[in-house]
Amino acid sequence: MPASSKSLKPLTEAALLKMPAAAYMNADQLAFFRSRLEALRDEMLSNAADTGATLKENENFADPNDRATVEEEHMLEQRVRDRERKQLKKINSALKRIDSGEYGWCLETGDPIGLPRLLARPTAEYSIEAQERHEKKERLRA
Repeated sequence: MPASSKSLKPLTEAALLKMPAAAYMNADQLAFFRSRLEALRDEMLSNAADTGATLKENENFADPNDRATVEEEHMLEQRVRDRERKQLKKINSALKRIDSGEYGWCLETGDPIGLPRLLARPTAEYSIEAQERHEKKERLRA
């Protein structure tokens, strides 16, 4: 890698993917994923605060259809926030794995999860193969 690429600029996805396999989960990569996870967490917390403010607004509607529309929108918003709350737990877990040195490694097999998978799903805990096994087991139980 040329010396100029070691500047203070944040690591890009393209630069991350160009790194050799031996560099897997080095300090730069961990910092990249920590930053991405923290940004996701901050966005979700901000969304939750906005939702709370929106839901506290008391609007009186003369038309029952308007009231029903707003209530439906509130219900959908709450479902989104519920999903984000679950995602927030996964984000916090991933940040703890970064701190402990376990991030990027499959919790089941210990194999690398892989950069492309982590870029797509930064909270991934399992390699694709292990995740597929878990999903098959869940489908069998259902």
